[in-house]
Amino acid sequence: MKRLISLAGTALVTAAALAPLPSQAAGVVVLDEGFGSVAGLSDWAQINRSMPPGLGWFQGNTGIFGAQSGPANSYAAVNYLSAANGLGLVDNWLITPILALNGLTTLSFFTNRAADPSFFDQLEVRFSYGSNTSADGFDTLLLTIGGESTFPAQWAQWTTSLDVQGEGRFAFRYLGNAATLDYIGLDSVRVVTAVPEPTTYLMLLAGLGAVGARARRLRKGAPAAAAHAASH
Repeated sequence: MKRLISLAGTALVTAAALAPLPSQAAGVVVLDEGFGSVAGLSDWAQINRSMPPGLGWFQGNTGIFGAQSGPANSYAAVNYLSAANGLGLVDNWLITPILALNGLTTLSFFTNRAADPSFFDQLEVRFSYGSNTSADGFDTLLLTIGGESTFPAQWAQWTTSLDVQGEGRFAFRYLGNAATLDYIGLDSVRVVTAVPEPTTYLMLLAGLGAVGARARRLRKGAPAAAAHAASH
């Protein structure tokens, strides 16, 4: 049974020019997405539960700001038009592919917003086990950016970590009253999960060796047992 062992959500805001976080140096990279083509994303999912629904997530608009990395438009964007005509409540989701996670896992990404200070964009980062793409299944809240807290008007890196075994998905949820929202971008999404400890392999090998030795003993004992049975 898959279990969430522990959860540690942190928001680390850094300048885009800083080097990758130490936690990214080790482990297995299971997702590294720079959004060269939002329309061509493989195995990602989108859900727009806005009332009434409008636009989904789309390719970055270089007229507002350029990407954190790569070509100027290579980021995912979302705005107040998530609700039709910019009127209503926004609830717009971008969901990663299914990821195989093996213990301590770190999600990192960059996000940015349009510079107008009169709007209050908000982004949540959530997690769900398995292949779920139902918004109701993402009941583990990892980060909240903006809303009542600060949403930097420049590319800034955020990270969150959790200890989990099994398959799962992360979701980016843009939400709020359309009248209070403007435009945000998402770039350089990266997920790194732990590799099995060497002791795990040793225990596995030891277990396989014990099974093999027992099987050999049983095979060697079989003829003698058969002969004994035949003499009675």
